[in-house]
Amino acid sequence: MPVGRLDHYSIRTLDIEASRRFYTEVMGFEVGFRPQFDFPGLWLYNGARYPESYGVVHIIGVDLNNPEGLKEYLGDRDLSTLNGTGTVDHMAFAATGLTDMRQRLQRLGIPHRERTVPALGLHQVFFEDPSTVTIELNYAAAEAAAEG
Repeated sequence: MPVGRLDHYSIRTLDIEASRRFYTEVMGFEVGFRPQFDFPGLWLYNGARYPESYGVVHIIGVDLNNPEGLKEYLGDRDLSTLNGTGTVDHMAFAATGLTDMRQRLQRLGIPHRERTVPALGLHQVFFEDPSTVTIELNYAAAEAAAEG
């Protein structure tokens, strides 16, 4: 059986609320259906909802007072590993609305960096979520050029 498209990525965090705010306010995702697991968390959607989709980002809460449910389900991880993307460099999304995103990042005080890759016709915007996971948004280079 061939492997299909990427379904979602998951982030373990000690601060579910900071991640919820980031992914809803910055990325525009919506909190949606999540099964009852024996650990806290959120499933965030950007389009199709359950049951057509299982969300695009899963926030996995680390409950220091009850870590066993998470350990049994996903295994144990040292708390020092909960920042950054480790060996995975970044997560990328196709996007539109570059002006709106720039304004949102500015308004929320989120540092970002941009570059255009002419050979690909892409304009890239990079920034980090509250767990320092790097997010890349890919816009059509023509959208960036139209802004001057």
